[in-house]
Amino acid sequence: MTWSEMQPLLEQACTETLIMVGWSTLIAVVLGLPLGVLLVLTDKGGLLQNTVVNKVIGQIVNVGRSMPFIILMVALMNFTRWVTGTTIGSEAAIVPLAIGGIPFFARLVETAVREVDHGLVEAVQSMGGNTWTIVRKVLVPEALPSLIASTTTTVIALIGYSAMAGTVGGGGLGDLAVRYGYQRFETGLMWITVAILAVVISLIQFAGDYAARSLHRRGGRSGPAPKLRLLRAKEPAAADVGKVA
Repeated sequence: MTWSEMQPLLEQACTETLIMVGWSTLIAVVLGLPLGVLLVLTDKGGLLQNTVVNKVIGQIVNVGRSMPFIILMVALMNFTRWVTGTTIGSEAAIVPLAIGGIPFFARLVETAVREVDHGLVEAVQSMGGNTWTIVRKVLVPEALPSLIASTTTTVIALIGYSAMAGTVGGGGLGDLAVRYGYQRFETGLMWITVAILAVVISLIQFAGDYAARSLHRRGGRSGPAPKLRLLRAKEPAAADVGKVA
């Protein structure tokens, strides 16, 4: 197969992979972020401590993470057909990709949010901040570098899932590698597909690491909230007054 024959196939496959991974990542982040935060808030000692809710959500997340993606695709075929009207193609693959990505990202969010200094939460509480204010002003901004790294990990995982989706007619680069590289013995095309995936993953990892490091150097936010900054500035002054007294 010549390059002129490969090029349109590769362009179409790359577009399908981009669509699948893009939409599934968006859905996973939008739904996984509040789910991960809720796991922290409802845990023992959390702001919304509720053992029953925490255990139920935790079990759902564990089941979603433990199921191999190929099995998940098969198990969700009826649901996928109900949502998209088909079980074949890149649009159909978005459904299991998103559902598989939500619990994966939620656990990463939970880990990131748990790393936030609890002293900041107590400071906002002492100033009368409610749970929503703490989540919006402290937990998410302070955990932002880790959340960026978690999103990067999720995107890379979904690219791998999308390649597996190609083995059952999901489209994308995985489908191209199977149909041409394996079934038609087009080894050259298969290795080009592998190289494209390797380059794309490397670029995504580099961009994610750079963004996370940049945010970490800036404290995970564009600037501390005025009240928190004032509080931190007053504490040393109060300590100094105590020493003088």
